[in-house]
Amino acid sequence: MQQHGEHEPDRSHHRTGRHTGHDENGGRTRHESHEAHGARGAHTGHPDHGHRPGHAATGWATAVRATLHCLTGCAVGEVLGMVIGTALGWGNAPTMVLAIVLAFFFGYSLTLWAVTRAGLGLKAAVGVALAADTLSITVMEVVDNGVLLLIPGAMDAHLTDGLFWGALAFAFLVAFLVTTPVNKWLIGRGKGHAVAHRHH
Repeated sequence: MQQHGEHEPDRSHHRTGRHTGHDENGGRTRHESHEAHGARGAHTGHPDHGHRPGHAATGWATAVRATLHCLTGCAVGEVLGMVIGTALGWGNAPTMVLAIVLAFFFGYSLTLWAVTRAGLGLKAAVGVALAADTLSITVMEVVDNGVLLLIPGAMDAHLTDGLFWGALAFAFLVAFLVTTPVNKWLIGRGKGHAVAHRHH
């Protein structure tokens, strides 16, 4: 009887120790190791999965808005330049030069107005406008005026002629379609209008 009594606690102690060891050392350790591995996989193994900075900024919608921004300034500048050139009786070449200069002026002005409203100083705002708009406006003006030169009679049409406005609208459409992919490419690399977006 005494031997049996001494043996039972040993068996109970053995079972309890084995069960406790399994839960606290085996089960818990493996569970914690699994959680740690999951945390490392989520935050170290895949830090950029689907959430890369600036990824959303490279979309076509952003590029379209940037191009429309440039197109607005270019359209105002070109029409005003042609009105002035026509009123002064200038020829095609000086009128086109004036229109291009005013297109750049109004294109830059729209960006300057936006970033200075956001609190940027004038000197810094000028730098942002130059970085944001120069290539976009240049591409738009080259395409726009190139199309006008290719349309027979467009450069000689008067402001009251339907040909003038029809040719201008078509030239702006082509320029928009060509410039939008350029803006998308620039924005995707943190350039062009992406520079201005940082200050909005």
